[in-house]
Amino acid sequence: MAIQPSSPLADCRHAAGYTQETFADKLGVDRTTVGRWERGVQSPQPWQRPDLATALDVSLDHLDDLLRRTKRHTNPSAVLEPFLTPGPSFSAPLADHQPGMVNVFSGDDAVHAAIPQLRRALDSIDLPDDGPTRSFAELAAEVAGMIEHRLQARYVEMAWRLPGLISELARAHADARHGARDIAMLLTLAFRAADGVAYKFGYLDLSARIIDLMRVSALAAEDPLLVAAVAYVRTETFFATGDLASASRLLMAAADDLSADLGASASSAAAFGALHMRAAVVAGRAGKPDAAWDHLGEAHRAARQVPEGVYFGTAFGPASVRIHELAVAVELGDSPAAVGRAASWHPPSHLPAERRSHYYIDLARAQLRLGHHQDAYLGLEAARRVAPQHVREHPQVRQTLSALLRTYGSPDDRLLELAAWARAR
Repeated sequence: MAIQPSSPLADCRHAAGYTQETFADKLGVDRTTVGRWERGVQSPQPWQRPDLATALDVSLDHLDDLLRRTKRHTNPSAVLEPFLTPGPSFSAPLADHQPGMVNVFSGDDAVHAAIPQLRRALDSIDLPDDGPTRSFAELAAEVAGMIEHRLQARYVEMAWRLPGLISELARAHADARHGARDIAMLLTLAFRAADGVAYKFGYLDLSARIIDLMRVSALAAEDPLLVAAVAYVRTETFFATGDLASASRLLMAAADDLSADLGASASSAAAFGALHMRAAVVAGRAGKPDAAWDHLGEAHRAARQVPEGVYFGTAFGPASVRIHELAVAVELGDSPAAVGRAASWHPPSHLPAERRSHYYIDLARAQLRLGHHQDAYLGLEAARRVAPQHVREHPQVRQTLSALLRTYGSPDDRLLELAAWARAR
């Protein structure tokens, strides 16, 4: 059984004879507030500190030292910064694997061939295979690599590496030498990478199962920003079933949970903005233009507080919100507005390939509706150049190509090649 890590502030509270509940009652705050103090994600306000020091029977100087050490102790180590801080996509060193196994297959076949191993790793998550367990820093570096592969739509590499990584993280979670919360964070992010494979390649039952595992591990990590990231991903389940009302409720509940700490950090602003960015697409798909643009307005306000970057595996910032403006216009059926928004802007090259390719896919859909068939084809070709693995598996790409094939009595060779490559009919 893993030992739940503590913190200097929690140790002092425990030594003073308080539980979190009795300590919260003593100070007149909510228990979750005490939890945030002890996790180092929030600090007591200046006017709260005298009562806090009195309750702990320590001086204010000692309390300040406790709070500083708690923040250092509980904040993720520097190796986790790519998950939490802004910046362009990153590449991290990856562990050795079995390249020959990938080379046996090519393209989509390689992903499908890896799915049984991924299922097995998930089936035995509480009974992982015996084997070595690397240091936390090494595991974090490989998880960072999986995030990068997902953002750049390199699904073949992910599919073959994830089963072994998930099993190793499960072993680390059962090892008292590793901090349970930090390993739970890594597991959540590894599960997200696995969901990227399952969802994109049509394994919707597997995707839903992985998302449930993400929810459990995010709660174990006790990080509200990670819980919010899971809510963002969980909307895939509702997209698959068409339950847009539940998707909207989920996103708004997650955003409400973050609203109290909205100004605490760039990461909290990014998490809040990403939820509204996603909610805008949900509202657009539900045919609710007022709600969609209201959500985009919230996303824009959050984006003004943060630089473009990747936060807990989600790209967010001014450029990401602008890409979602196009997506919302397309979902609402406003193709002229969508094309107009794209007339003088293209996504910058430093954005993740998966997100950039979405932009060109949505632009192609808008061009098709306007009867701009050549421009629609060119949009899909642009998307393929950016993220071929993502584009080949995207159902909206196939729908757009099928419509183009029906439009042309005698399609030219370039369109036929693209359609054959994407398996569109």
